[in-house]
Amino acid sequence: MEMHASRVIAADRMTVWAALNDAEVLKACIPGCDELTGSPEAGFAATVTQKVGPVKATFRGEVTLSDIVPGESYTISGEGKGGVAGFAKGGAQVRLSDAETGGTVLTYDVSAKVGGKIAQLGSRLVDSFAQKMADQFFERFQNRLEGDTPADQG
Repeated sequence: MEMHASRVIAADRMTVWAALNDAEVLKACIPGCDELTGSPEAGFAATVTQKVGPVKATFRGEVTLSDIVPGESYTISGEGKGGVAGFAKGGAQVRLSDAETGGTVLTYDVSAKVGGKIAQLGSRLVDSFAQKMADQFFERFQNRLEGDTPADQG
C-alpha cells in the first residue's frame, strides 16, 4: 500500500521540523498511541492500540529516523508486532519546503505492509484504514502547529 500527499502548514519550516522530531508531539498525533519514548537519534519505542475491522490489537514496535537532512527531510520507518493479530511495517519519506504563500509545505510518501490476521481482512479494508491513519496523523499534526485553527479561518 502506498500513499502520496502534501499539505501546507501555517508555521515556518524550522518549527515544523522541530515538531517532527519531538516525541511528545508525535505521540499526541499518532492515532491510538499509548506510549512513545526515545529520541530521534536513538529511535523511538512505541505502543499503539488500533481496531482494523473486527480485529483490535496493541502493537509494540520500534520507530527509526534515517536519511536525515535537518530542516528539509527524513525517512521514518517502523515495525510493530500485534501478537496473534499480526504485524504492521512501514515508513514515510517526509520532505519540507517553503510555501509560496508563507508557511511550510509538508510532503509525504508512505508505504506500509501488514501480515497475519490483519492481512486476511483484505487489501481494500487495510488500505482504507492505513489512509485514514495517515490522514489523521497529519491532520492532528497540522492542527497542533496551527493552534487548532483551520488554515482557511486563520
